[in-house]
Amino acid sequence: MRLSTNNYNQEKYIGWWLIIPALIILTLVFIYPITRAFWMSFFQQNLGTELESIFAGFSNYSRLLGDGRFWQSLRNTTIFTAVSLTLELILGMVFALILNQAFFARGIVRTTALIPWALPTAIMGLAWAWIFNDQYGIVNDILMRLGFISENINWLGEPNRAMLSLIVADVWKTTPFIAIILLAGLQSIPSDLYEAHQMDGASPWQSFWQITIPLLTPQILIALLFRFAQSFGVFDLVQVMTGGGPAGSTEMVAIYIYATVRRYLDFGYGASLVVVTFLLLILVVALTFFLISKLQKN
Repeated sequence: MRLSTNNYNQEKYIGWWLIIPALIILTLVFIYPITRAFWMSFFQQNLGTELESIFAGFSNYSRLLGDGRFWQSLRNTTIFTAVSLTLELILGMVFALILNQAFFARGIVRTTALIPWALPTAIMGLAWAWIFNDQYGIVNDILMRLGFISENINWLGEPNRAMLSLIVADVWKTTPFIAIILLAGLQSIPSDLYEAHQMDGASPWQSFWQITIPLLTPQILIALLFRFAQSFGVFDLVQVMTGGGPAGSTEMVAIYIYATVRRYLDFGYGASLVVVTFLLLILVVALTFFLISKLQKN
């Protein structure tokens, strides 16, 4: 008994030494920046003859409550995130179910399906900006050849169409990510469950809702969690395609923070925006882990 206890303590000691490098990296790239942003959010910049910071307490957060541009960017980000995640989940589930079937060259198809996810977002965004170009874009060309439109549509110059264009580009790029996570979950479900369910007279649709969805729920929540964090902090795709325009209709929270810090040099207020956005993300993450733990208990 004493020997096993010593072995356990030794393994625990070695385990802590192994995770120390990861903890150091995590502190440098995550904990320190958010801690510094929280500290800077209590200061304001006095743009006189030289850049000077003065303590302002919670005035930046009070200013945020009445900042219409921030709430507009938060609304844009929420719409973009909600619509993108819904479409990505539906399409990702369809593709995962298809890729889970046995067919010729399945390995090649699975590898090819990951190409959009592997492409750099900035380059992909530039390509989609040309695809939706009102003069030379392939979208207008196809629609005109099919007879759906009689004149070119300015996709990126009208608020609703610009948002739609961003969502299409984002869904095209990130659906493979959700599909591959759901595919891994599908492969962990025993086929015996479907066979037994089919012998009981269940249809494939009933098996999908009564077996696939319940057993795949943890993977669905994990995929949505990762995609929520990425979509809510989207920057490069929007910056390349629309720059937040037209008239701020596609300006996301990350774009607004960038403009506040880099263009207006308002570091204190920009830091408060970062802190509030971080707290919103933490709230969603905590809620997701709570749901996962509840599902695991059930």
